[in-house]
Parts: sequence; C-alpha cells; structure tokens
Amino acid sequence: MHGSERRVDIQEKKKLDPNNWVENYSDYLYSYAAVRLYDDELAKDLVQETFLAALAAMKGFNGLSSEKTWLTAILKHKIADVYRSRSSGLRTNNRAAQGQEEEFFDPDNGHWNSGHNPAEYFCEQPDIIEDREFQAILQACMKKLPALWLAVFTMKHVDEEPSKSICEVMGLSPSNFWVIIHRAKVNLRSCLQKNWI
Repeated sequence: MHGSERRVDIQEKKKLDPNNWVENYSDYLYSYAAVRLYDDELAKDLVQETFLAALAAMKGFNGLSSEKTWLTAILKHKIADVYRSRSSGLRTNNRAAQGQEEEFFDPDNGHWNSGHNPAEYFCEQPDIIEDREFQAILQACMKKLPALWLAVFTMKHVDEEPSKSICEVMGLSPSNFWVIIHRAKVNLRSCLQKNWI
C-alpha cells in the first residue's frame, strides 16, 4: 500500500456514535438474532448485551469497518456463545443416532425405508422460501432439531460459515460436523414432507 493510499484509509476510518445505536441498529440486530435463535426474547436480550459489550469495547474499535458491521460482529459472537451453551454436553450419542438412522435407512443396504423416502417433487412453487406459511412450518421443524444440530445447521446454512470455522467454534471434529449436518437435513426434510406436502 502506498503512503498516500494509507493516509486516505486512515482519514476514512469510521467514528462510533453510541447515542444513535438503538435508533439506527436495534431493529436490524434484533432481526439478525431472531432468525438465528428462534427465540424473540433471547434475541432482544442479546441486542442489549451487544450494545453494552460495544460500549465497553469502544477503545478497541479500529475504525476500519462501519458501526453496523462492528456491532453485528459482536452480536455474532454472542449468538455463537448461545449455540455453545445450548449444545454443551449434547454431543452425538452414537446409539441414539444409529437408531434414528435406522428409522430412515435400511441398515443392510443403506436405502430409504418405505414411508421415509423423499417425495419425487418436494415443492413445485419456485418462490417457496418467501411463502409465510412455509416459513412458519420450516421454523417449527427447525425448533424440533436437537440444540447442537440446530446450531450447526444454522451456522452452515443461514450464516454460511465455513465448515472449519464451525468445527472450531463448536468443538467438533470434521466427521462429527458432517454427520450432524446430514442428520439435520434428513430430519428437516422428513418434517417438511409431513407438514408441508
């Protein structure tokens, strides 16, 4: 980086304005948390905790990102803490998981058991993700997932976190991660087939 470019970057550093955080960012941060936690009250609490943590960490703000990005990063860490606390001690029980696998798949040949095989046309509606009724059913199905599965699935498919990062945050091996993702998808598909189709 050239000296003149560096001076411009330093001059363009963002300033914090905590007096306007609630007005400017509370709705956005609440929506961000609510989509990931499926708990409105907890989402509200985490937004408040985010503002308090940000006030305490103001000296560490380097000004290279916007206030919104910085506050979102703080909230993201708080959500990860919730995921870890919810899933603490809930590592995959191999016997229970194997029993669940046998519900969906024949252990001898690995094929779907009758009644659990995927529907040929799960959904013909091209904009299904925007359908409110579908969203409500999807959220209800996601709430049925074990806490660890929900956390891992949400981090992977809502937050689009890299698998390696999820393994580090949640303390999982790569093979455990992929087993959890697979089981979460199978359970969600099954739930959606029962309740949506």
